[in-house]
Amino acid sequence: MARSGVQYEDVLGAIESLQARGEAPSVQKIREVLGTGSFTTISDHLREWRLRREGSREPPASQAMPEPVQRLAETLWHKAQEAAGEALAEYRERADRRVAEAQEAMQEAQRQVEDAEQREAALSAHVAGTEQRLEARSAALARVEAERDQWQERARQFEERLSRALQQLDKLQQESEQQAQAHQQALADRDAQHLARLNQEEQRHEAAEARLMTLLDEARQERVAAEKRYDAATQQLEKRQENLQRQLHETQAALGREEKQHRETQWARSRAEERIDTLRHEQSLLQARIEDQKRHIEEQAARLRTQDAELMRRTWQPVEEGVARRADEGRVGEGGETLKGAETAPSESVR
Repeated sequence: MARSGVQYEDVLGAIESLQARGEAPSVQKIREVLGTGSFTTISDHLREWRLRREGSREPPASQAMPEPVQRLAETLWHKAQEAAGEALAEYRERADRRVAEAQEAMQEAQRQVEDAEQREAALSAHVAGTEQRLEARSAALARVEAERDQWQERARQFEERLSRALQQLDKLQQESEQQAQAHQQALADRDAQHLARLNQEEQRHEAAEARLMTLLDEARQERVAAEKRYDAATQQLEKRQENLQRQLHETQAALGREEKQHRETQWARSRAEERIDTLRHEQSLLQARIEDQKRHIEEQAARLRTQDAELMRRTWQPVEEGVARRADEGRVGEGGETLKGAETAPSESVR
């Protein structure tokens, strides 16, 4: 059965074109003229055209074959037609299969081409997106590395400032210790001097000795209290220093974690800034407390110097008064008895 794609009239027109050019019609040539159509359809139309052409021909009367020969020729012709038809049908079937396979292969190739084009487009889009994400990540990584370098530089600067503050604190502690030692040595020397002078004047100045001992006890108590306050302040400063060092280690650990966690950079940075501000505030508070402690120690030293001056004044005032009185009595009195009485009178009055 002929297909509906190519009609008999189309094949007839192609045959007439081939004959006009002096070419014998064939299935391949007809298809080349038409540019389309299956070999089976064209072969059916070509066979129909040949049958019509043979049927339209009538041999001349003078050339008519004998009836037996004609019957034999017709029998041979029919057999040849059947054999040719069978061979042509088999050939046409193989050709149709090959054409169908070729069309399927062409369609499959077309689908593969389309799939390849789609995959290529998708791959190009994916590659473009990947490149954009890679560029964005590279930029983000560069920013993170720059921020990390900045925070490392800030941490280094903070460590340097903290080291200088600790050195200054050590220096202040050493100076305070030296001042305390000097003050203790001065107090010890003065105590020794006072005790020596008091021993010399013990018999004549018992009342003054009692007052001096009271003042010395007060001075010792004040000194002990000052030393206790100094020790407590020193312990507080040491504890504060340990806390600052521990907080510094925690800050360094936070900076180390920040290098490994790029996605949490902003959060870690804000925490580090807050921590640094807190440490700076605490450092300023510590510096203020150091200054206050220093001023307090200076005030204590001034008070001790004042007490020492008052103690010296009270210690030597009775002695100077006794010496003045003895001098006055020596000038007024006459003879050894007067001088003896002048020496005895202050002792008795002191008692």
